[in-house]
Amino acid sequence: MEPAAEVTAGHQDRLVSNSLFDVVVVGAGPVGQSTALACAKWGLRTLVLEQLEQRSAPGSKSLCQQREVLDTWASLGAGVIAEMGLTWSKGRTYYQDHELFVVDLKDPDRSILPPFVNISQAEVESVLLDLISKNPLIDLRYAVEAVGVGTDEQGAFVEIKGSLGHQVLRSRWVVLCSGVHSDRLRSQLGVEFEGRTFDDLFLICDIRCELDEFKGERRFYFDPPWNRGRQVLIHEQPNGIWRIDWQVPDGFDLTSEEETGGVERRIREIVGERPYELLWRSIYRFHGKVASRFRSGAVFLAGDAAHVVAPFGARGLNSGVHDAENLAWKLGLLKAKVAGEKLLDSYDAERRAAALENLEVTSETMRFLVPHGEEERRRRVSLLERARSGDDEAIEQVDSGRLYEPFWYVDSPLTTKRPDRTFKGRPRRGSAPPPVPGVCFPDVALGEEFLPKTRVRELLHDGFSVFGNSMCKSACDRPYVQLLLWSEVDPTQTLRHALRVDDSQAVVVRPDAHIAGFCDSTVEISDVLDQAMGLLQ
Repeated sequence: MEPAAEVTAGHQDRLVSNSLFDVVVVGAGPVGQSTALACAKWGLRTLVLEQLEQRSAPGSKSLCQQREVLDTWASLGAGVIAEMGLTWSKGRTYYQDHELFVVDLKDPDRSILPPFVNISQAEVESVLLDLISKNPLIDLRYAVEAVGVGTDEQGAFVEIKGSLGHQVLRSRWVVLCSGVHSDRLRSQLGVEFEGRTFDDLFLICDIRCELDEFKGERRFYFDPPWNRGRQVLIHEQPNGIWRIDWQVPDGFDLTSEEETGGVERRIREIVGERPYELLWRSIYRFHGKVASRFRSGAVFLAGDAAHVVAPFGARGLNSGVHDAENLAWKLGLLKAKVAGEKLLDSYDAERRAAALENLEVTSETMRFLVPHGEEERRRRVSLLERARSGDDEAIEQVDSGRLYEPFWYVDSPLTTKRPDRTFKGRPRRGSAPPPVPGVCFPDVALGEEFLPKTRVRELLHDGFSVFGNSMCKSACDRPYVQLLLWSEVDPTQTLRHALRVDDSQAVVVRPDAHIAGFCDSTVEISDVLDQAMGLLQ
């Protein structure tokens, strides 16, 4: 085994015997946990360092988990998250007491997985931590603070203090999943974290109550009678728990609000006289920031350490999990020596582009929710009034938060473009992009002969997949590439119809279920694979 990481000063006995790690992950939140599990899936020995003495995640926090993220977790052994979560598929938006529109999250891929589930961050972490505890390739250590990080001629290093003493750990790679408050570590890498902080505050409460009329839906209210001039979001969770978000003015004092009965009044205005139990409450001020780069030599940034956005649209944790998946398969293939070093540069190219898209989408939402200046306020009121009267153009511009969708790697250096399959830009709200290179591969049901696997994406996450006919066999004769015959995986042609291909064509799919390219010949398959593995000069 190639030496990947070593303890360079004392306290070796506190680490596992044979303390050789390919990856050190800083931070054991859900993104750090997902990164560790994804790295281990690719055979990478991983050390996870958590500053807290134990994980404690009261409240719902990151609540909405999207279908492709559920698929990622399922590939890591955490498919139970989708089963534990509360499924919903409709989002309703209101202006005052009038319903403006309903987004029905269509499922053009016919996936078995739900579009979204609501499940608290604490429950997600519990599932992931249980998997980590059983994984022999992962060592998780608490009460360890990373105080320094960098890259030198020997690889990556982390300076730590805490329960493992004060020492320097070396590894082949380091992934910072240390959250938004990673300023010191980012600055040591020369990485900037610029953006803005929004003025208004948001009061978030988890309550247990019977609210049958809201079940199975996300409800967003502009200027409701019980929060004039501002917004309210209501979301159902499992076990009869509801999350309510109120936009409140800058200077809102939660302690004073509780002492004067203000929180009670806000809840009562929604639940009426029904009994309820307040389980958790907090105040948040939202930010929109993206790191200037996601890679510094052998150190990578993921999750909130790399990007932070307002939560409307559930683009925080969902995007962080896709950071983890994107990076892990690239590190795995590089360690296996079947990919080029350029593959690691693509992490910054792809995931920073995704973060900038999320920042743009959420910033547009926040500008609509919290208009600056009288002109923006008048425009918003005008749009809402027109939408209430049924103006379709105005309805399209009402922004209550565009829900998360996997980013499309159409401009990635790993994607082979085709002139007959061009990306037309961000699709309409609630719609999926057409099948072009760089977008997610459709997820359709498999036949009984594939049991226990029931979805086509369950076949994809262990390497590259080529969907085609038997003539493609020679092009797939290389490590980490499998051939999946149309005749076997798609007897009803549902998949080919969704992809708009025929039996003579092939589709190359990456380990993260994104389409690397469409091919008309075996030569094209080899070229697409080389480009997607970072082997082309």
